[in-house]
Amino acid sequence: MSDALNTPDVLSEPAPDAPGADPRPARAKGEPRFPDGPQPDPAGSHFERRIRSFQPRRSRVTTGQADALQRLWPAWGLDIDGQRVLDLAELFGNDRPVVLEIGFGMGEATAQMAAADPDTNVLAVDVHTPGQGNLLNLAEQNALDNIRVGNGDAIILLREMLRPDALAGLRVYFPDPWPKKRHHKRRLIQPEFLDLAATRLRPGALVHCATDWEPYAEQMLEVLSAHPDFENTQADGGFAPRPGFRPLTRFEGQGLDKGHVVRDLLFHRR
Repeated sequence: MSDALNTPDVLSEPAPDAPGADPRPARAKGEPRFPDGPQPDPAGSHFERRIRSFQPRRSRVTTGQADALQRLWPAWGLDIDGQRVLDLAELFGNDRPVVLEIGFGMGEATAQMAAADPDTNVLAVDVHTPGQGNLLNLAEQNALDNIRVGNGDAIILLREMLRPDALAGLRVYFPDPWPKKRHHKRRLIQPEFLDLAATRLRPGALVHCATDWEPYAEQMLEVLSAHPDFENTQADGGFAPRPGFRPLTRFEGQGLDKGHVVRDLLFHRR
């Protein structure tokens, strides 16, 4: 999710950085950007090359985001290297149910949902470094101990690092729609992805997707409805109204003002 949120009073925003501050100290050639933070390609060449549903975005990391990445990543961050199977109770320090969120943008909606549901742990995965730092900042400033931030490919996380039935839910909000026909194969919500996700979701787990790209919404509905492991929560087999627990983001509000249609899909793991 690449948009911003009109965050309510329950959350405080990270303090803005000083104008003109340079968050990137001088470093030698080849030196990691964040020695104690997320790695550029944590899985490296350990796994086969394949078509990815995401494209890393390079943008400015603010001083506050850089500080959060350096200080908080060792405790609250996770590089998705595919080299071990995670003990989620150990990762979070408790045995609360865990929801996986794939693609959280700047993390404001993720933080709001975590604050509203402290009895659920959120493993939030993205490859956008500024967003990772921003979400860590929000987690610290609002004392959200139920958030962990994953860096890397969610497919490797699901396939290599999570046990069967490990997850109580899956959230995919506003994924890249890859609108050009030749790029449709890059879309995340495909039958093969659902095959994998079904093995990691416990029975009854909620799969919640949202998009403002109508053709992608139709594809999501088609592939989820056709999959034998998932059941639509809507009696008519269609899209769901936006549930109150999913925040209305600023980006989404701007789209609605322009006449965009946002579709939510809510399915249970059988």
